[in-house]
Amino acid sequence: MENNENITKPVEQEYDATQIQVLEGLEAVRKRPGMYIGSTGERGLHHLVYEIVDNAIDEALAGYCDHIEVDILDGDVIRVRDNGRGIPVGIQEKMGIPAVTVVFTVLHAGGKFGGSGYKVSGGLHGVGSSVVNALSTWLEVEVRKDGKTHYQKFEYGVPVDDLKVIGDAEDSGTTVTFKPDPEIFTDTVRYDYDILLTRLREQAFLNAGIKITITDCREDGDKDDNGNNRQDVLHYEGGIKSYCEFLLEKKRADRLHDDVIYINGKQDDAIAEIALLYNTGYDTNIISFANNIHTVDGGTHESAFKTAMTRVINAYARKFKMLKDNDSNFKGEDVQEGMIAVISVKLTDAQFEGQTKAKLGNTYIGTLVNSAIGNVLTDFLEANPSVAKTIVDKIMSASTAREKAQKARELERSKSGLSRVRMPDKLADCISKDATRTEIYIVEGDSAGGSAIKGRDSNYQAILPLWGKMLNVEKARIDKVYGNEKLTPVVIALGTGIGENFDISKLRYDKIIIMADADVDGAHIRTLLMTFFFRYMPEIISEGHLYLAQPPLFEVKKGKHKRYAFNEAERDMYSAELGGNVTIQRYKGLGEMDAEQLWETTMDPAFRTILKVTMEDAEKADGVFSMLMGDDVEPRRKFIEDNAQYVQNLDI
Repeated sequence: MENNENITKPVEQEYDATQIQVLEGLEAVRKRPGMYIGSTGERGLHHLVYEIVDNAIDEALAGYCDHIEVDILDGDVIRVRDNGRGIPVGIQEKMGIPAVTVVFTVLHAGGKFGGSGYKVSGGLHGVGSSVVNALSTWLEVEVRKDGKTHYQKFEYGVPVDDLKVIGDAEDSGTTVTFKPDPEIFTDTVRYDYDILLTRLREQAFLNAGIKITITDCREDGDKDDNGNNRQDVLHYEGGIKSYCEFLLEKKRADRLHDDVIYINGKQDDAIAEIALLYNTGYDTNIISFANNIHTVDGGTHESAFKTAMTRVINAYARKFKMLKDNDSNFKGEDVQEGMIAVISVKLTDAQFEGQTKAKLGNTYIGTLVNSAIGNVLTDFLEANPSVAKTIVDKIMSASTAREKAQKARELERSKSGLSRVRMPDKLADCISKDATRTEIYIVEGDSAGGSAIKGRDSNYQAILPLWGKMLNVEKARIDKVYGNEKLTPVVIALGTGIGENFDISKLRYDKIIIMADADVDGAHIRTLLMTFFFRYMPEIISEGHLYLAQPPLFEVKKGKHKRYAFNEAERDMYSAELGGNVTIQRYKGLGEMDAEQLWETTMDPAFRTILKVTMEDAEKADGVFSMLMGDDVEPRRKFIEDNAQYVQNLDI
């Protein structure tokens, strides 16, 4: 198979001011930042870094950059340095100012709209640098080009001075340093090292041979085991094949076959790469990228991959009589069980949905992916019959489990004697049937469930207490879900179905709120349920329906005055506020609250705090759950040892 994974330096093309094309001026970014970076919370804050790094990655895609350095400085200032060609500094003809100034002050200006600036680019809209500038208190850019270092500073997106030469330069490249504006990012301006590390690691995997260095230079930042500033050097010659191996290691599962299956194809300027590996687990992990941008909502490349995989596997199983004439074809979910796959496409004129580039829309790239899998995977399976048999046997087992699950659903329907599934006995449903305004609390324990039922607003709030043995979804297929007394009621109450029958349009509640004790057992239940939704009903999370309730830990009371505290710091603050000599009640569980307390602290929309679960949150929970509930003992032992001190501090 052809290998397109190594970065090579092409014959250098001229990259000058004529290649910076202007579409429109900078407008309204500070007024509507969410339109450009998705949110002004933690996710949007980190997105600023991604936009600047993506520009350096574009230089790597063009073949002119092989090292990117990302530093988190004191004050949560970010510095990104690359050794590319350097942003053009000549006068941009249309604007009459230096091209680098245009890039940082004008929306839709860049070398990505035609010409020879970039053939392949993740920065489709040309807004990244200007948006980062607009949403920063200050930003500095240094361009090392043609033997000189050029410098310009901006404040709130506006140039403080003109571009000027500040010295000589021995190499070429661009350094961007910026401080996010706390007036925009009101939730936090604190950068999370691990969040940045995850994204940068992806980029290193997707660009085989490139080196990305991330360093936490903050005095109060992350430290390594020796107490030094934390630093990671990311460099993977194996590209997306190495990425598959990394994902398998994270899952701590056993592989079904020795080598990662690598598939690639090329059509004109478009390239498709696919790496896949089957393991003994039951969940599916398919990650797709277009021009190095993580397409979290998939798109034409991911859809074509799933369709082509199912078609090729069925054709192979039919050809070699592994599927009999009377057997039904495998479904997509059968083929994807236990699969780890990375899909990476690189193309010109990429069409994304939205500035945050969550979904790819180019139709021709689906044809390329479909063709590559049809040709390469078919040849691979026929050339490796023992591997093929192992994979098909795994898929056959998944198909059998799916059919059992279907029969379990049908049996449940027949027991009720109704045309629809009977609602769980313990579900206290709400009166309203308007799914755009209803919500369901999934509550830990019958005692807390009883208080919640008494305290709720029954017009729009439903309550489902959980009971029975908790299912270990790490070692269970979908058919086992229907036999579990804790998870089956959840599936039935939501109304969406599961697996191939899942239909988000049938969701009976707008908000699904997990309400569990603020202790270790409660954390376990929250983690399991988040993992369950992540693996079996991901659209519940991706479309923003899953939340975590935040019950208080303390009631601080003096006379008729009382305050609810969610941590020890708030407890002490309220104690001082009420003047001392207060009565403090420590809630060890939801069951200790009466209906009135539960309503006013955790369920009343006017005062409650609920956290929306994102796909990133669920993915973290899934990783923790795999480690805690999987077969590998050593990582679990280390986790318990490392976190024992926090468990002890919970005062339970």
